[in-house]
Amino acid sequence: MRKILMLLLLISTIIAANAQTDTLSITLENVKYPYPVNFMPIKVEGQDLRMAYMDVKPAAPNGKTVMLFHGKNFGGYYWADVIRVLSSKGYRVIVPDQIGFGKSSKAIIHYSFHQLARFNKNLLDSLGVQQVTLMGHSMGGMLATRFTLMYPGRVEKLLLEDPIGLEDYRTFVPYASAEDDYKTELKTSYESVKKYYQTSYFTTWKPEYDYLVAIGAGVSKSADFPRYAKVAALTFEMIYEQPVCYEFGLIKVPTVLFTGKEDKTIVGKALLSDEEKAKHGQYKILGPETARKIPGCKLIEFDNCGHIPHIEVKEAFFKALTANL
Repeated sequence: MRKILMLLLLISTIIAANAQTDTLSITLENVKYPYPVNFMPIKVEGQDLRMAYMDVKPAAPNGKTVMLFHGKNFGGYYWADVIRVLSSKGYRVIVPDQIGFGKSSKAIIHYSFHQLARFNKNLLDSLGVQQVTLMGHSMGGMLATRFTLMYPGRVEKLLLEDPIGLEDYRTFVPYASAEDDYKTELKTSYESVKKYYQTSYFTTWKPEYDYLVAIGAGVSKSADFPRYAKVAALTFEMIYEQPVCYEFGLIKVPTVLFTGKEDKTIVGKALLSDEEKAKHGQYKILGPETARKIPGCKLIEFDNCGHIPHIEVKEAFFKALTANL
């Protein structure tokens, strides 16, 4: 076992050392996902787009389906262990890359949670799936909330993992236009991505997290990166301008909120003073406040954990997740 751990550490170190020279396409063609990827065609604003998704069927089906919505800085690739656990319990697992993210088209369109929700409803329709347990992480939590509000009959249970949008960023984060955000995104580098992930997502950095940085930063060396940066700016604008926090009380399905007590995520944090940062993004406060807003919501908190419980405290998260499906 010790030799295996040392080998894994060596591999992670090599990946980290080479990550700065790797170039990824902006639709991650050269990133291997944990399960086969399919594509659903979509026509939007005169553009022919492709929405990538994994549809993982279990060996011993229990007749139920879980759909997973990723966060803004991720794609379906970081759900690998969650898919494995759910599949082992008999769940069919559907994992889309939202339009603008992962292996899906990087479309220059008006981004809205309403439209993304409709795309996902269309995906379920195309697969013949009527009801799902819906889990959303980070930005995916905002999207999962909007989907549930729009299509409550399609959601058996709502699971929110450290969702962003628990507060209205417009009330304390200075406004920046999509063009301003675009100029900021163009400055992306391996160093900037790793620093952000280290300071925003985890309480303690581990070498096995380096693959997240390698993917997040690898696209910055692509010749198509300006398009990727533009989409990132447009989706930042979507998050900023389309809050869901005022509608939590309208959710009518059973809901479980999972939060890392050390999560301090704020969308637009770089625009804030240290004083403002200290007043916002405190999930140990926002979690209980949000749970009280959602009728019958169950809150599960994780100690010594930041923004991504399903990676940072895997075993505790999986135990809580499987107990609350």
